[in-house]
Amino acid sequence: MNRQVGTWFFPSRPSILSTGVVGGPFEKKSPLASHFDHFYDDLWMGQETYEKAHRELIEAAVHYSLDKINKQESEMDIFLSGDLINQITPSSFAARTNAIPYLGLFGACSTSMEGLAMAALLVDREAGKYALTGAGSHNSAVEKQFRYPTEYGGQKPPTAQWTVTGAGYAVVGKNETTEKLPCVTSATIGKVIDLGLTDPFNMGGAMAPAAADTIERHLKNTGTTVEDYDVIFTGDLATIGRKTAMHLLHEKGIAVKEETFKDCGLLIYRAEEAPVQSGASGPGCSATVLYGYILNEMKKGTWKKILLCATGALLSPVTFQQNESIPCIAHAVTIEI
Repeated sequence: MNRQVGTWFFPSRPSILSTGVVGGPFEKKSPLASHFDHFYDDLWMGQETYEKAHRELIEAAVHYSLDKINKQESEMDIFLSGDLINQITPSSFAARTNAIPYLGLFGACSTSMEGLAMAALLVDREAGKYALTGAGSHNSAVEKQFRYPTEYGGQKPPTAQWTVTGAGYAVVGKNETTEKLPCVTSATIGKVIDLGLTDPFNMGGAMAPAAADTIERHLKNTGTTVEDYDVIFTGDLATIGRKTAMHLLHEKGIAVKEETFKDCGLLIYRAEEAPVQSGASGPGCSATVLYGYILNEMKKGTWKKILLCATGALLSPVTFQQNESIPCIAHAVTIEI
């Protein structure tokens, strides 16, 4: 296949061999709760701080993903992980625990697909046999860093989103069994898109242009149309961003449909839940929905080919305080079974 800038193809079709998905007490109420491996009863998770609890989420999801295929940390060639907290310390401290060769990633809420794309690339190019990848977020740790501590009780507008307390991780490698497993066949790496939005309580609206750009390039570079996918998922555009992305795609001549254009941020919670506002967000959003619900449905035969385009807002507390606009990115991965 001819080279397509920004899109990677994986001829060996690296498989998602196993997954681990954990969540917090609010996620236990999720309509997707049956697709989680474990829930914590409180946000402290037996730790002294929310940041340490965040690390606990990552370590637990990693444990479940390895335990399901009876693998040890020492058998993993690379650990690809990221989160939203300063200098991705929860991921780095989890890497200290598991002692796997480590590449820390930051794509904000797009980190799950950034990691999966890189894991598939490394396995496909035979840079390693097993790649462990994923992402996580913790509501209270993220709110404290980017907005206000939850104890402050600050009011949020309807456009705001609720950060998922959860982590999803997967082992990617060559399928050496007779079982049909989901495999990664291509990925498109996003470009940073910034249309000048500055409202940190409207992440969906800010990220929608990046999602539309990546989806358009992925379809063009892979020679596919929306009809070639059973479903196109976005990461965490939620109500506002999803509508905006659909409008932008229609302007580009890409006729996505309501029933086959879904958003992880609208699937993980019930819309009537009071704190949710516009929907869910956080690196743990697309990671838990993909590595739990979506892959389980693919294994059941509900879908055979999906595209997941995870979105991320690349702002920081410093850039917000300096009145910078919000640069955004989206990474898309094709998964087939």
